[in-house]
Amino acid sequence: EGIKAIRKHKPDLVLLDIEMPGHSGLELLDFFDENEVDFAIIFTTAYDEYALRAFEVNALDYLLKPIEPKRLADALHKLEEDERETVDGEPVSTNRSMLSENDQVFVKDGERCWFVKLNEIRLFESVGNYAKVFFSTHKPLILKSLNALEERLDEKVFFRANRKHIVNPRMIERVEPYFNGGLLLEIHGGDKIEVSRRQAVKFKEMMSL
Repeated sequence: EGIKAIRKHKPDLVLLDIEMPGHSGLELLDFFDENEVDFAIIFTTAYDEYALRAFEVNALDYLLKPIEPKRLADALHKLEEDERETVDGEPVSTNRSMLSENDQVFVKDGERCWFVKLNEIRLFESVGNYAKVFFSTHKPLILKSLNALEERLDEKVFFRANRKHIVNPRMIERVEPYFNGGLLLEIHGGDKIEVSRRQAVKFKEMMSL
């Protein structure tokens, strides 16, 4: 029924469950040629173990049941804000909606993939046009500039320490005075990040009572 409805109505967006009679939501997509999948997909499921597979098929979002109205609204807002850019003649979706600390993001580095909550990321580090993402014992590289990441990260949750680093203040284990009125932050995992004098003032304002 889902296959017939999609082919008949040619929707802009399909909200797709994973566990369904007959075939799973992921298997449903296998019935379509690549050029037929010109619609956005939001998966809705009670099981988070399918998240990586869902994002491998370029899902717009992945909502866990019970679905909160605000979370659904945010997912739909991503579709509204979706901008189309062209790379080598092909349209590429660029999403710039704001991310909250409870959002989960898909991180891919080569053949390795992760699905990680933002509040579990302790540090972003600029590496040219890429950014290194620090979480758990992993440090994958993603094709995003630090400035592009900063635009989507909540400033109440992440702090731009300097030109090369964005830190999660909840992951800071020690703060020490540093050269010329700056600060030195020791992040969970042992990384030490310098904060300039100007940014140190902002940091103290953000963290003070």
